[in-house]
Amino acid sequence: MSDMTGDTASLSEAKGGSDAARISEVKAWLTSQFESAGKQVASFDYTHRSIAHLHNLATASQAKSQAATIVANDFRQKASEYRAQAARVREILESAGMAQESLPSNVVSSAQVLANVANLLNIRDTELSSFLVAMGDISLRKTGVEEKRAKAQKDSNVLLDYTRKAIQRLTYLKKILAQLEDDVVPCESQMENWKTNLEVMAAKEEQYIQQYKKYEMLLNRVGYSPNISHRELVEMAEHRKELEKMTKPVVDTLRSYQDLPPDKALAALAIEDKKRQFAAAEKYLEEVLQSALETSDE
Repeated sequence: MSDMTGDTASLSEAKGGSDAARISEVKAWLTSQFESAGKQVASFDYTHRSIAHLHNLATASQAKSQAATIVANDFRQKASEYRAQAARVREILESAGMAQESLPSNVVSSAQVLANVANLLNIRDTELSSFLVAMGDISLRKTGVEEKRAKAQKDSNVLLDYTRKAIQRLTYLKKILAQLEDDVVPCESQMENWKTNLEVMAAKEEQYIQQYKKYEMLLNRVGYSPNISHRELVEMAEHRKELEKMTKPVVDTLRSYQDLPPDKALAALAIEDKKRQFAAAEKYLEEVLQSALETSDE
């Protein structure tokens, strides 16, 4: 436990020493920066977060300052070398009688243009080969720019075509939307009419279902079977006609008895005879119907 406490204390001391070193570095950097600008360092609280942020800024600034110093020294050295070379070239030209003061104005202006072109082409001499290489490089760059421009023009035309089609589609959709908005009121009235008709049809459907159930119960009561076909119904109708033909003479005879003299005994006998004949006809009719129903069930 004591070892752990000692380690924690040592870590805290190391952390405190590191923060103190960072604070001193930050203060020195801030002082140098503000003094170079002719101002004083503003007072603020040195927190752990602010010290870390300022220390990172100071480190980056010092690295960039060192890099800038190296580059500046290199430029100064190159400038001194260029000045020395220019002095030697001037001496050589003066010894050859080609000093700038002795040259005609057109030669000086041409040399100045040549120098400007060399600077523009980023070449360090005036050799013809250097100019040709630079011009070739510019031509290649120009070709690349033209290719990129053609590609951009093509993409622009494609986008323009897409935009034109999108505008046409938008116009068409707006027209359809306006048409749909105009059709809203008639469609609503038509929907109300359909709703009313639907309610009426639903009521009729319920009525027809009740009637269907009623008729179904009636058919079941009279012994109707779904197996009875149209042909069997036709046969039963033909049997009915035959029975009507058979009972017609009996009916005619009964009608003829209406003209007989009012003899009760004879009339009673005639009536009993006709009743027997009528009962026999009804029995025959029932047998025929029963046979037809049994045939349909089979």
